[in-house]
Amino acid sequence: MKRKKVFEVSDLAFTYKKHDVKALEGISFDVYEGEIFGLLGPSGAGKSTSQKILTRLLKDYTGKVMYLGKNLADYPDSFYEDIGVGFELPVHFSKLSGYENMVFFSRLYKKNADIDELLRRVGLYEDRNRLVGEYSKGMKMRLNFVRALLNAPTILFLDEPTNGLDPKNARIIKDLIREFKQEGGTVLLSTHLMNDVEELCDRIAFISEGTIRETSTPRALKLKHGKRELHVEYKINNRTEKKVFDLDTIAKDDQFMSLIRTYPIETVHSGETSLDEIFIKVTGEEIHEE
Repeated sequence: MKRKKVFEVSDLAFTYKKHDVKALEGISFDVYEGEIFGLLGPSGAGKSTSQKILTRLLKDYTGKVMYLGKNLADYPDSFYEDIGVGFELPVHFSKLSGYENMVFFSRLYKKNADIDELLRRVGLYEDRNRLVGEYSKGMKMRLNFVRALLNAPTILFLDEPTNGLDPKNARIIKDLIREFKQEGGTVLLSTHLMNDVEELCDRIAFISEGTIRETSTPRALKLKHGKRELHVEYKINNRTEKKVFDLDTIAKDDQFMSLIRTYPIETVHSGETSLDEIFIKVTGEEIHEE
């Protein structure tokens, strides 16, 4: 069955005229309905600019962006009813409570999700009447995330949704993102946390210096950039030894068969590379924690 394209981005370029900075230099990619698409790259690579164009915050671009088969530039304001946006830096009214913030923003939309249920899902219901100015950074991040779900959108734009969260609350957010996808939603995700990418993304695009360097699935990228090797650690005479075997010939490797029959095996690892290493290789940049 042919997948439906939500966004078709063709030769997209953008320059910040005030500083004469080229943020995008002709990028092209598609985003399909019901997928989580990761846009990854170092700081200043063009990720945020791309998201701002796709959410219609920036308009003076060249190239074309199609949304559901129509030119995004010509789409009516009903587009904003379709999308939910969670920027990296939460912007809330600090002198209103968490609940009052949600109610205020819900009035911007024709359609609303259940505010109480959203707050319960991210563990904020008991603190719903506290002023947001008293919230911790993690609480503000969780409130920021559920605010993006207020209008029951079909598309989510998320920038670093789990950054700064402890593992328990990060898991809650990731579970909600997966649930959103399972219900047919589409997600555009930007993050520097490669574990999140591996857990969540169906496809990813690496962007660097305003250009797309590579687009594929996390699995395909790991197979492409990894080595077809098997690393075996085993115990012999109270010490740990390690041997590496060629995956393409391992079935006929007598030494391998003898080793696993003779010695206690401690660990077995394939030679696949990590997404962190692929990120550095493809973009030429280190990943820096925010």
